[in-house]
Amino acid sequence: MKKYFVIGNPINHSLSPKLHNYWLKENNIDATYDKKEVEEKNLQTIISEVKEKKINGINVTVPFKKKVIPYLDKLSREAEQTQSVNTIILSNDNLVGYNTDIAGFTEAIKNLNFNIKDKKILILGAGGVVPSIIFALNKMNVSKIIISNRTKKKAEDLKSQFHNLEVLDWGDIKDFDVIINATSLGLNNESINLDFSKFANNKLFYDVIYNPEETNFLKEGKKFGNKTENGKLMFIYQAFEAFKLWHGIEPSINNETLEILSND
Repeated sequence: MKKYFVIGNPINHSLSPKLHNYWLKENNIDATYDKKEVEEKNLQTIISEVKEKKINGINVTVPFKKKVIPYLDKLSREAEQTQSVNTIILSNDNLVGYNTDIAGFTEAIKNLNFNIKDKKILILGAGGVVPSIIFALNKMNVSKIIISNRTKKKAEDLKSQFHNLEVLDWGDIKDFDVIINATSLGLNNESINLDFSKFANNKLFYDVIYNPEETNFLKEGKKFGNKTENGKLMFIYQAFEAFKLWHGIEPSINNETLEILSND
């Protein structure tokens, strides 16, 4: 029986096992998928188990998307350009890192019926999935990407990677068409203590968090008459791409798929 894992820290919130095990069963694949909380010092050990064929594939979530790279032999073009890996496979005895977050975010936005071209985007946060979101937004021809992070240096580091970014001090909010919460604030029902009231009406508030389904950030956006969306579809589409890489099968995405991810 094949074994797959998602690794991160924290990892309890992850619904990846629920989704992947559903698809494995639906496609009669003899495999299991589980989540594993990992300490940074143990990263190399668990990744080497893919090379030793004890594990058949790994998904990577925060805070390890960049930290796994030194232990890999090759990167896909997207993983190389974003320096972010969320899927690891063994191919011709090489450990290869892929980035399926870009496709996940792109497909999720397409599903929103919201024209993002030429829009001004404000991103809160600078870690984990942010390089993938910036990469995707640039391909979708947005007019401007502004980034604000509690630790400003992390945002400045991203600017050296993506030269068209504008970096703001945390809390110094400029006008935007779309605001994306890419911080972990909300996983445990925390609030983002920023004032969005003067930027109300017909904006898009997007949260990459999908569990809980409605964070305080989204509630705040809704309160001021904005469109809101959580990261569930992005999560599903990045998982879809990972599943395809591992098994060579395109799993189904339908109402039942969405239903199984609803909170228990």
